[in-house]
Amino acid sequence: MFEQVLGHEPVSAPGSGLTYALWVKSVRPIPARSSLDSVTVRLELTGRVFLPADTEPQNDVDLLVTSAVDGLAVAYSGDFQLGNTIANVDLLGAHGPGLSADFGYARFDNTTYRVATLTIPLIVNDVWNEVA
Repeated sequence: MFEQVLGHEPVSAPGSGLTYALWVKSVRPIPARSSLDSVTVRLELTGRVFLPADTEPQNDVDLLVTSAVDGLAVAYSGDFQLGNTIANVDLLGAHGPGLSADFGYARFDNTTYRVATLTIPLIVNDVWNEVA
């Protein structure tokens, strides 16, 4: 779906075509899901879809970005545990904002990008051990 996937927030223009970047936004303990000896956390990732805003035909720019977001939402919803590496994707926001996307623009160098910024909330059990 993407011409380029980055495991970090870009600091320079990501190039042409659809690009997806993913990075950590925050980590917070979840008291209601933690026990006396281990802490469950909400690991919130930011994902961002980039497409140069001057991509032709320009009428397709929003369609392409929205379609990419839809594909990502389907993937995160369909693989609820991301291959059993997490407890679940907090799709509906039981422990904070749920899976979502906000649309806007970002400028790098002389290029304006149409972007969609995703909030991807992940619940991870037993991340930290509490010792007495």
